[in-house]
Amino acid sequence: MNKLVIASNNPGKLREIGAILAPLAIEVVPQGALGVSEAEEPYGTFVENALTKARHASRITGLPALADDSGVCVHALGGEPGVHSARYAKAAGGAQRDDQDRRNNEKLLQALANASDRSAHYYCVIVLLRHADDPQPLIAEAEWHGEILKAPRGQGGFGYDPLFLVPELGKTGAELLPEEKNRVSHRGRALALLVERLRKLQTA
Repeated sequence: MNKLVIASNNPGKLREIGAILAPLAIEVVPQGALGVSEAEEPYGTFVENALTKARHASRITGLPALADDSGVCVHALGGEPGVHSARYAKAAGGAQRDDQDRRNNEKLLQALANASDRSAHYYCVIVLLRHADDPQPLIAEAEWHGEILKAPRGQGGFGYDPLFLVPELGKTGAELLPEEKNRVSHRGRALALLVERLRKLQTA
C-alpha cells in the first residue's frame, strides 16, 4: 500500500492522522484534494459511519481509504452527543468549523448545567479499507476518559477538547501539545493499534 485517502475534511483530524501515519512512508491524501465530498453519516453507531465514509472515499478514488468516526460520550446524558458530536448544535447554514465547535461546546455546557456527574469519554473507531468492497476491513478502536469542565480551557485541539479535562494530567485536551495528545487520546491510541497491524501486513 503506497497511497491512502483519508475520508475526512476536518483539519484537526487530518493533522493528527497524518502525523501518526508518517512513519509508515505511505502517501496520505485528504479526500478534499481528490474532489471527494463528505459522505452522509446516517447510522447510530460509530463503526457503521466510519465504514460508510471509507467506502465512499475508496469507491470514488479507487484508493485504499481510512476513516475515523469519533465523539464524546457524556455519562449523565446517556452517552450523548456520541455519534452526533460534530453536529450536536445543528447550526443553521454552513457554519465554519470553529464556530460549529463553539456552538457544540455551548450546547454541551447548557445540557450539563445542573449535572453533578460530569464524567465522559471520547471514543474513536478507525476503519481501513484496502478497496471499496473489502470484506475484511482493518478496524481499531480506543477510548479516552475524563470529565467535562464548566468552562473551556486551552487554545489547542479542536471539537470538545477545551472542555475535556484529563484528571491524571490536570490538563484539558486543548492544553496538551499535539505530540502529547497523540500519545494519550482516543484517536492517537486507535491509530497506534492500526499502525501496528499495518506494519505486520507490510512485513508478512
